[in-house]
Amino acid sequence: MMQTQTPTGIHFEKKVKMTPSEAIVETLVAEGIDHMYGILGSAFMDMLDLLPEAGIEFIPVRHEQSAAHMADGYTRVTGKAGVVIGQNGPGITNMVTSVAAAHLAHTPMVVISPSAGTPTIGWDGFQEANQVSIFESITKETVQVPHVSRVADCLRTAFRIAYAEKGPVLFDIPRDLFFGEIEEQILQPHQYRVTKRGFGDSAALDTAVELLKDAKKPAIISGRGVVDADAIEDVKNIAEHLSAPVATSYMHNDAFPWNHELAVGPIGYMGAKSAMRSLQDADVLLAIGTRLSVFGTLPAYDIDYFPKNAKIIQVDINHRNIARTHPIECGILGDAKDVSEELYTRLSQADPKRPVDTQRRLSIKEERQKWVAEIEELAMEDGEPMNPRRALLEISNLLTDDTIVTSDIGNTSSTSNSYLRFNEPRKHLAALTFGNCGFAYPAAIGAKKGNPEAPVVAIAGDGAWGMSLHEVSTAVEQKIPVVACVINNGAWCAEKKNQVDYYNNRFVGADIEGPDFAEVARSMGAAGETVDNPEDLKRAFTEALHSDRPTVLNIKVDGTQLAPPFRKDALKMPVRHLDKYAHLDHRNW
Repeated sequence: MMQTQTPTGIHFEKKVKMTPSEAIVETLVAEGIDHMYGILGSAFMDMLDLLPEAGIEFIPVRHEQSAAHMADGYTRVTGKAGVVIGQNGPGITNMVTSVAAAHLAHTPMVVISPSAGTPTIGWDGFQEANQVSIFESITKETVQVPHVSRVADCLRTAFRIAYAEKGPVLFDIPRDLFFGEIEEQILQPHQYRVTKRGFGDSAALDTAVELLKDAKKPAIISGRGVVDADAIEDVKNIAEHLSAPVATSYMHNDAFPWNHELAVGPIGYMGAKSAMRSLQDADVLLAIGTRLSVFGTLPAYDIDYFPKNAKIIQVDINHRNIARTHPIECGILGDAKDVSEELYTRLSQADPKRPVDTQRRLSIKEERQKWVAEIEELAMEDGEPMNPRRALLEISNLLTDDTIVTSDIGNTSSTSNSYLRFNEPRKHLAALTFGNCGFAYPAAIGAKKGNPEAPVVAIAGDGAWGMSLHEVSTAVEQKIPVVACVINNGAWCAEKKNQVDYYNNRFVGADIEGPDFAEVARSMGAAGETVDNPEDLKRAFTEALHSDRPTVLNIKVDGTQLAPPFRKDALKMPVRHLDKYAHLDHRNW
């Protein structure tokens, strides 16, 4: 039987005899997988033994939650689906949080999920859990291997759905099905999945052209889909033709270059007022590659900025996202690049002599300048020991265009939305709307694996850092030189701000007594330094950015300078009816 060894694995003309483990590994090789994340376990030892010979690196993490965050970071930087694996039961269930985060971030990922062996399923044996039911609501699909002969087919299905529907897929395989003999032909990805989607309904494009052609104040929101589809140049062309301001969707600050004259910054919590004011009076809003999430379009800074009367054109690859959160005038189901290219072609043909709106461009420039001046002024206010905004300003000023930044969730991490600006795509990786702590550092490790030449910086508060600092030992062990900027204000300050504003400064569970994070980092083999003033921060950060070692900067900042409440939309002043709690009623303060 003819077989050929190639850089993408073994190509067979027909099915040949192999083990299920071999079929799984060769399918991974055909998909271009060169590494995966997890913690080794007995459930997949037979497959694990093949990885070195297949050229697939196994990166052992310290906690399985970190594995999927690493894969998430890797995928957002490269566009290639990340792969994670763990022991059946607790190893896989440890990934629930990070897989859920990837699900809401629309990140393609394959979770190889060994489960209890077929002879013992349902007996509540050692490390048994119904992993499929646990993951059903936080993945695009759960693919179960029904028979040993189907392992490669099911894995191909997992990759196909992960890419097609932009999210994680669980590939569940009973642990005894790694063993045996099967007849299988290893297929190449082009034989079972499609990479181009086209521009969708032509009539819908014509409708969009008419709306934009007649618009007096068009505006654009550019989202993650624009980054994934490499469509930024096409969005630029549309914006320049229309003289339209371009805002980026919540925490996707790299979805349009800040150095472009029509860029106005990010919307959403702690975003840019320049973006919000530019959208407020839009008569037509073109939203490309964004689901227009509810949280990402809430009023911010007491500005109810999302236009109420604008005719919305929404472009998305997933039909479930069209008009899901906001009523639209025109929905286009298609690839962000294909749609943007075709939309610009038709728009320029239908409206070839549209004059440059110099007055609007001047207004956009003025709004940008006002916003930059405002946040720089806020950063320069004194703090004890340092204003957290000042720390973010100094970090953002020292970032190079090729630097990748990951950001966690929390008061200071969220405030970074105001300061982080990017001129290149695939540079901003945020925790996004699942909002879990512990994302930034493992995502930074994955991003560095995806783009080893780029400096990678993680921004996390001291609370979130407690959920990921164990991965410093992974970075040291794997020689992955990422920089952790731990903004240390000694509290869970997002929640503390709620207790300030809504609970009369009654602090329950808000304060953190943590170790010296720099000393902990050094004990793990990384570089570590504690800084508490702007000059030391600038020096230490510059050194860390150019170091070949993982570095942890423990940045001491003022814990009293807090951002507005995170969920102001979901909080109310406390009312108490029982006498025992009457003094806690806001009417009695």
